[in-house]
Amino acid sequence: MVLLENGGFLTQLHRLYEERKKDGTVWVTMKRTNLKPRKGKKDYSGFEYHCLVRATDGRRKLSTVVKGADLAKFQESYTTIMRAHMDSLKKRDRKAGHGR
Repeated sequence: MVLLENGGFLTQLHRLYEERKKDGTVWVTMKRTNLKPRKGKKDYSGFEYHCLVRATDGRRKLSTVVKGADLAKFQESYTTIMRAHMDSLKKRDRKAGHGR
């Protein structure tokens, strides 16, 4: 898995969505982390939480770490990319008399 800068991650994510537009799926996960190793004493004084963002299409894996202060700006850019690629979603099948 390649750890990218935030801008590079968003660019690669856009490319990943473009490659999978006709067929395929892209999974994106976000997770809160403090980037501390698990071994040793747990001293939680003076640390800041970050957001670990991962994306994959089953073949390629991308990841980035977003600092808490940069999260709002990252979310705006991420939302713009998501909205741009929502046009390839399948329409929901609503049949008459379906379970009601």
